[in-house]
Amino acid sequence: MHFLDQAKIFVRSGAGGPGAVSFRREKFVEYGGPDGGNGGKGGDIVFEAVHGLNTLIDFRYTQHFRAPRGKGGAGSNRFGAYGDDLVIKVPVGTQILADDEERTLLADLTTEGERLVFLKGGDGGRGNATYKSSTNRAPRQHQKGWPGEEMYVWLRLKLLADVGLVGLPNAGKSTFINAVTNADAKVGAYAFTTLRPQLGVVSHQGREFVVADIPGLIEGAADGAGIGDRFLGHIERTRVLLHLVDCQDEDVATSYRIVRDELNNYGAGLEDKAVVLALNKVDTIDAELVEALSAELAEASGLPVLALSAAAQQGLGPVLDALGKHLDDGAGLPDEDASAEDAEAERSWSPL
Repeated sequence: MHFLDQAKIFVRSGAGGPGAVSFRREKFVEYGGPDGGNGGKGGDIVFEAVHGLNTLIDFRYTQHFRAPRGKGGAGSNRFGAYGDDLVIKVPVGTQILADDEERTLLADLTTEGERLVFLKGGDGGRGNATYKSSTNRAPRQHQKGWPGEEMYVWLRLKLLADVGLVGLPNAGKSTFINAVTNADAKVGAYAFTTLRPQLGVVSHQGREFVVADIPGLIEGAADGAGIGDRFLGHIERTRVLLHLVDCQDEDVATSYRIVRDELNNYGAGLEDKAVVLALNKVDTIDAELVEALSAELAEASGLPVLALSAAAQQGLGPVLDALGKHLDDGAGLPDEDASAEDAEAERSWSPL
């Protein structure tokens, strides 16, 4: 299945059905009168976050959604049927943004089963029976029904995960997620093997958490270099970042700073998240060099450095323990009182 994390769609709720103009005509009944019923309400546009979806690819091929209108009223005071609601199923973590310059956030579906009535259908029109009065015994006026609402919106998917993997291309992120989860990420001995985010579930010491692997960052990613930083949105919701550094890089400290600079340039709170720093592929060098590179990396980052080899299944336990500790402590949880800068960053996002 292809991965798509943004799509523009058109949605329109149903119009209300027209009211009826009718008069009672019944044999052996002395008095007749107006008996036109009201029209039915139009269908709503409803978004629902469902389990089992992790892409917006369906919206590439179906981009227009129109709810049915209500049925018209009829004689004998019969009301028109309501139009059925149109339920649009989206992945958990989908945001709905207005199609304006600010890309205003309209809704954020973060819970499985969450439903949102996004556009309400128009009310049905009044039939002539409702206009009857002591001075208007035979009304012929009626309403056509209220129109529905319509608008273009952007859907943006931000995957829900507890841990986000970051690092330069070919730092071993895909190998790591394959080693500790049930994911089947593509692994290759070349940069940018990972072209789309990948999720996996870790089971460690009686607890489970979700890890998200995104394409690697290079210097200038915030300006569009490489794959750019568009996939960083998928780790905005994570509680802790696992930063992998390849021990075979010429300068591990520089490798660390490149990724940190891109996270800082992107903003959205990524620069403030808790970080577990690990030196990867240590099975390819001797223990003395591992110690020296770890010390160099610790000095550059100010963080403790863990050594591991995802390919050789070495040192995975301590890394998972460190991640679990941050998750248990609640580190990296989003602040309920979001700053004005974060709000501005959200408004300035563009899908182009």
